[in-house]
Amino acid sequence: MVRHDRGVPFLPAFWQTETVSEGAEPLSLIPSLKSQALGAASLAAGMLWAGPAWVHPHVFAEASLEVKLDDGASVHSLRHVWRFDDLFSSTVLVEFDKNSDLKLDEAELQAVANTIFASLAEFDYFQLVSSQGKTVAMKAPDQLIATFENNQLVVFFESQPAETLKLAGKVDFGVYDPTFYTAIDFTEDANMKVDGLPASCKRQVIRPDPDEAIAQNQQSLTEDFFNNPGGNDLGSIFATRLELDCQAQG
Repeated sequence: MVRHDRGVPFLPAFWQTETVSEGAEPLSLIPSLKSQALGAASLAAGMLWAGPAWVHPHVFAEASLEVKLDDGASVHSLRHVWRFDDLFSSTVLVEFDKNSDLKLDEAELQAVANTIFASLAEFDYFQLVSSQGKTVAMKAPDQLIATFENNQLVVFFESQPAETLKLAGKVDFGVYDPTFYTAIDFTEDANMKVDGLPASCKRQVIRPDPDEAIAQNQQSLTEDFFNNPGGNDLGSIFATRLELDCQAQG
């Protein structure tokens, strides 16, 4: 099980390590997210009729998200930390412990980081960012860092908006897996934080009720699935979001 007895730390030193190399093989343990998409979407279609109890993620992670601002006027970057469950962490250890010493050395951890980095690329690293209801494009992270803490795999990465993202109106941030294979959970509202939020902004963590989300989006979800079962975005309506509502100043 994922540990909930303490907050997920940010370790700034990790942002200074070498850039993760490109061209790594997809992570065999989070089965090629691309190949999982169609099966997961089929499962999601069943959920439309049977309710969210039919959705069964296979990997679980406790997350923390920190929004860094530029002078309080725009978003500089998002800092993500994901702490994976014990079972998945043990599987990663077995898979990547090439010298069989029951621990992951620096090179083995780099291999973990490389494969996760490559696997998540086409899914925008599970990020959900919008401004005034419109999707905000994010740059790919320069790197992803992997480490083990208390026998759990922890990954860190930082990303930036592709263009200037002003704090104006409603700006939302979230993390979710569109294939439903991985459940990424913000166990406490405090795990979604903002660095130096201006007084003109209100912060709210939104946790959608699955049944209400399905009821409100039944028609569009059904159309999305049948029109594009392998490439739709069904999971976004269930994602926990940090919403910033900022009023114009002056």
